[in-house]
Amino acid sequence: MHPSLPHLIELQRLDLRILELSAQLAALPNRVAQADEPVTAARAELARAKDAHLGNVKERKKFELDVESWKEKGRKYRDQTGAVKSNEAYKALVHEIALAESETQKAEDQLLEHMVSGEEFDRQMKAGQKAVAAAESLAKEEHARIAAEQQRIEQEKAQFTAERDKAVGEVPEDLLARYHKLARRYHGTAVAQMVGEACTGCRVHLRPHMVQRVRQMGSEEIVECDSCNRILYYVEPPAPGAASGDSSQAARAHSPGGSSAAAQGGGK
Repeated sequence: MHPSLPHLIELQRLDLRILELSAQLAALPNRVAQADEPVTAARAELARAKDAHLGNVKERKKFELDVESWKEKGRKYRDQTGAVKSNEAYKALVHEIALAESETQKAEDQLLEHMVSGEEFDRQMKAGQKAVAAAESLAKEEHARIAAEQQRIEQEKAQFTAERDKAVGEVPEDLLARYHKLARRYHGTAVAQMVGEACTGCRVHLRPHMVQRVRQMGSEEIVECDSCNRILYYVEPPAPGAASGDSSQAARAHSPGGSSAAAQGGGK
């Protein structure tokens, strides 16, 4: 194994974790927006209830004025009945009085309907105010959780970035350039473990002479997969009878991100 390859494996582990943390940070504004959606909906519903209530109040005042107007006309016509001198004029006044009373009744009926519906609008407004307060309280709690999570992620990312800066210094520039080129092509996964006789990056079975080149632990050669061109490395299997815990620890020591080869490979 090339002496810089363990550092490159560690660099990839750090880079993948930094990418993951960056994606988590990028998703936070959307989570904030989602937390605010119930507040926006509750405020819109309250606004509709307020508009309906305001419209009801205006209509109610209109019918109150209509009631008073028709009552005033009826009083005026009744006052005139004592001064008329002909039956025709009297009949005309009686007709106007009846009309005024009829219109008064209609206006009063409509006023009553609006008073009843006004009570419902009042109830909707109070319910809407409670809904807004509840939604705002939940959103505030979610904002606090997101802010705490953002702080934690940023701190963790800063820690991994500092470790990455140290790891970069252990890798020769030419190898680092190859790594960056492959990482851009394969979403951060430039180094892949060979398991069995296959590249875990592209799942392609390697040719026998490639397998032997990768397995030469004393070699300083950088071996790339014939199929995907990822940089290959090999982890020596545990000796027969070795404790499972020891073998797991050895695998983690050589695995990017401490995960299985399949998890860190990705597609071709």
